Amino acid sequence: MTSTPLVLYNSLTRRLEPFRPLDPANVRVYSCGPTVYHYAHIGNLRAYVFTDTLSRVLTWKGWPLTHVVNITDVGHLTSDADAGDDKMEAAARRSGQDIWAIARHYTDAFTRNLDDLNIRRPTHMPLATDHVAEMIQWGVAIAERHCYLLPDGLYFDTSTVPDYGRLAGAADDAAHARIDAVAGKRQPQDFAIWRTTPPGETRQMEWDSPWGRGAPGWHLECSVMSRKYLGAAFDIHTGGIDHREIHHPNEIAQNQAYCECEDTGATFWMHNNFLVDRTGKMSKSSGEFLTLQRLVDRGFHPLAYRLMCLQAQYRSELEFSWDNLAAAQVRLKRLVHAVTALKARAEAPTGKDISAYRAELDAAVSDDLATPRALPVLDALLADKKLAPADRLVALADFDAVLGLDLATLSREALRVRPADATIDEDTIAARLADRREARAAKDFARSDAIRDELAATGVEVMDGDPLGWDWKITILTV
Repeated sequence: MTSTPLVLYNSLTRRLEPFRPLDPANVRVYSCGPTVYHYAHIGNLRAYVFTDTLSRVLTWKGWPLTHVVNITDVGHLTSDADAGDDKMEAAARRSGQDIWAIARHYTDAFTRNLDDLNIRRPTHMPLATDHVAEMIQWGVAIAERHCYLLPDGLYFDTSTVPDYGRLAGAADDAAHARIDAVAGKRQPQDFAIWRTTPPGETRQMEWDSPWGRGAPGWHLECSVMSRKYLGAAFDIHTGGIDHREIHHPNEIAQNQAYCECEDTGATFWMHNNFLVDRTGKMSKSSGEFLTLQRLVDRGFHPLAYRLMCLQAQYRSELEFSWDNLAAAQVRLKRLVHAVTALKARAEAPTGKDISAYRAELDAAVSDDLATPRALPVLDALLADKKLAPADRLVALADFDAVLGLDLATLSREALRVRPADATIDEDTIAARLADRREARAAKDFARSDAIRDELAATGVEVMDGDPLGWDWKITILTV
């Protein structure tokens, strides 16, 4: 266990609080997962970089961890409230594909994103569709005292639980303004526990229930799965800040109804802020949005995006731009270059005291996961000539464990990501570089310069004197 007490911001109380686990032998965390009707955009993925950082800090500080990230493959409507169609059903109609195949495809894509960003797999990744029977049982348990039936489904009466919307706080009014009216609702903020299939319509995903054939509401799945895998009371619930307005208050209401108490479920509710793209390409509704693969296609390594996220505190808005991402890639390359140089000179560790760097890292991340403060400490460690290279590499292990940048094993070659629009292959590059070496050996500098310019025209940067030899030159575009 590290020495600095961990302090985290609790959205429920709107203040920083010391973290004291309910069970030090099993810290329990639930994170709202993706709705798998499309690829995750990079704004979605910021939430999982944050959650992974949290889980890494918890385990690095010595707590065993059970972490759940659910997969929403049913129930999430095109509105966060109760209007519109189920996102999965809408995607199936648009594509003409089997809805279960769509769910599997985008779930696989999401897990590949996690791997590419070096995000550790959670303990459990349960599917909503595997828990529909339990959702129906939950609805039955709370229906008499907390719900009412309308023609389109079973609705939760938010006036029946204490202090509904406390989590939303100042955002509550704005949240309710986003909730489209449904005829017969007692309060605008009441929400669907179960949505019945309209007469004459057939869904690909529907089940029988006491309230008619249909599908569960989106909010119910998280209450059911968090309780199943983590218990009625657990330590931390995470999600994007948009969940703070509707989804998480509704979860809390369901939890209170089920236990007939004021407990919210989690002790801490934590939310990461938005990734903002001023070009407007951070929303799937725009029709064109930025995925991790699109960044890779432009020549960026996925860990450059992770580093860009770590350069901002998770509760701060982070602006995405290609320039910001390019700066993060340059910084990542410099870090890898520094570590590569240390490994080339490393002998046996001397055993010199490196605890000061560990303490500085601990102080930074224990202060509400202040990763922007931890990164300069990493820079200082790698540059500290008072420590032998091997000792610096020993200390680096702590930073890799917490920040997840994988610097100890990441190679410079791995950072050389081929852009999708590259017109030259690596074998041709190697052959042209061999020609250039022959020209230089023959002192034919005009031919040498011509080959360099030829490669530059294809997006290849020749690096004389660098063992890497060459790299792809990324062109920053405005679109």
